[in-house]
Amino acid sequence: MTRKEKAVQLFKEGYNCAQSVFGAYADLYEIPADMAFRISASFGAGVGRMREVCGCVSGMSLVAGFETGATEGADRDAKAHNYAVVQEMAKKFRERSGGSIICKELLGLKKPEGSTVPAERNADYYKKRPCVELIGVACDIIEETFDLGGHPLA
Repeated sequence: MTRKEKAVQLFKEGYNCAQSVFGAYADLYEIPADMAFRISASFGAGVGRMREVCGCVSGMSLVAGFETGATEGADRDAKAHNYAVVQEMAKKFRERSGGSIICKELLGLKKPEGSTVPAERNADYYKKRPCVELIGVACDIIEETFDLGGHPLA
């Protein structure tokens, strides 16, 4: 199973898009699955179901942080490098997703639903939403950016 397939599987198990993307890579950083799911839990559905930045982009950015994130507060060069990587990844996501990294735009919503309750996962849910495809886009970008192909799932 590829990490992309793992991410899609996690989404179909009920994890949000950020959890699915980040969870598929967490073992590379020796992060237990439950910890990965907690770290990324609040980023789903456009951050707390507010339909802002897509959870796939957030999950992708979390991976970028583990790969290129600054570890010293005063290290401006490291911060700039990480931000440049994240911006390039977001640019690729925009290009491949139809021009946006915003959840509500990707879902074709005029405004957020105004509810904190996640939608029930059923056949209609998966038909109406591009989330599975977008999870795949995020994983493709991660793989291209960080060349993680040499790190298959155990």
